[in-house]
Amino acid sequence: MVGPSLSDDETRNANNQIRVGFVLLNGFTGAAIAFAGDATPIQIGAAFLGGLVLGIVLIVYFGRWSKEFVASNRR
Repeated sequence: MVGPSLSDDETRNANNQIRVGFVLLNGFTGAAIAFAGDATPIQIGAAFLGGLVLGIVLIVYFGRWSKEFVASNRR
């Protein structure tokens, strides 16, 4: 039988990198939308921080939501 190609540490590291990338993507998207709307630099920074906070909230929410599926599949 063939096992997983990544160790547990490698899988955890890859998942953390995806989470950080998702949070940063939210932050940069908020800043880009503010920049496109001719916002001031303070407003762009606020939009970036707001996007980061939203990204963190989404990661926590989806993490808790996904545990329902992991528990039911016993993985």
